[in-house]
Amino acid sequence: MKSAPRITRVNELLKREVANIIEKHIEHKKDCLISVTEVNTTSDLRQAKVQISMLGDSDIKKEMMRALQKKRRFIQQLVSRHITLKYTPVIEFQYDSRIELGDKVLAMLNQIESE
Repeated sequence: MKSAPRITRVNELLKREVANIIEKHIEHKKDCLISVTEVNTTSDLRQAKVQISMLGDSDIKKEMMRALQKKRRFIQQLVSRHITLKYTPVIEFQYDSRIELGDKVLAMLNQIESE
């Protein structure tokens, strides 16, 4: 049962490190805001699903997701240099639309309120 808190700590550590790497080392468009919303690591620390949220134009979002997928190995190498784990997890980027959907809901509520 001690592995659950450890996985939670590893997830948070990976989240901070991947966000830092994206900010410093991945070239991104000025019109697109990128956030790492969540990291889910398998219990054996072999794989990590990194949830990425973006605000901006849909074409730019697609382009940025392709760029992240293309730079995946580079990001993993930087993670392995900064975080000491038995295994460096293989990173898989997934688009997270929760923030975008929440923004749409708030816009709808504000529109209803103003009417």
